[in-house]
Amino acid sequence: MSLREKIEEVSGRAEFSAADREVFEEFKVALRRGEIRSAEKGEDGVWRANAWVKRGILVGFRMGSLVEISKPTETPRFFDKDTFPLRPMGLEDGVRIVPGGSAIRDGSYVAAGVVVMPPAYINVGAYVDEGTMVDSHALVGSCAQIGKRVHLSAAAQIGGVLEPVNATPVIIEDDVLVGGNTGVYEGTIVRERAVLASGVILTRSTPVFDLPNDRVIKAEDGGSLEIPAGAVVVQGARAVTNDFGKRNGLSIYCPIIVKYRDEKTDAATKLEDYLR
Repeated sequence: MSLREKIEEVSGRAEFSAADREVFEEFKVALRRGEIRSAEKGEDGVWRANAWVKRGILVGFRMGSLVEISKPTETPRFFDKDTFPLRPMGLEDGVRIVPGGSAIRDGSYVAAGVVVMPPAYINVGAYVDEGTMVDSHALVGSCAQIGKRVHLSAAAQIGGVLEPVNATPVIIEDDVLVGGNTGVYEGTIVRERAVLASGVILTRSTPVFDLPNDRVIKAEDGGSLEIPAGAVVVQGARAVTNDFGKRNGLSIYCPIIVKYRDEKTDAATKLEDYLR
């Protein structure tokens, strides 16, 4: 029986046996190794959720008991489900975890070459690929998928999407720069080499105004908001056009694509003005 079949079988139970617990531990090992993940990109370029993987994570919450996970002499004390302790890490993992309060929850994949600056948090089901920087106060939410060489700047919040199990989690593809104090939520997909300037907030209900292409990007019904590859997104505002809005000079926040990265351009220099 495959691991998927085992998880599907265990997830249908109201009570769990010791054998079920062993299945869940096998499942967590596969998550830690990156052998399974909560979402995958198909050959057609479309990201799809692996519902059975997310279902397996939810089984862990049902299966677990609340225990103290802090050391007896530690202050403050910490309590969580015994199925989700901190992820076991060793020098052989090749991950830099700088001292100062970061936590990586078990059931997440963190590739060699990742740097975690304190304090940062990586939740269960997350997938963080090689060469990525998770900066101070950054969050990688449950099941979020982070590509290679991504920079999650200080206080960047990458939301988690564990339920519903069929929903695609937040996706940050390779070589994306996520600026400080940004928020990416509700299954938003940020395609490769995009840049999100500081303070940009993206949700499923957020329209994005694409200036170079004279269009408005919105999530389709039941779908995800998708930021195109190479897009440079900054904070913007649009006027409130009713009488009350005009009288009071009101505007509503909106993200704006101001340009697309060009291979012929020194991106690090040219993009700097947008990121200040």
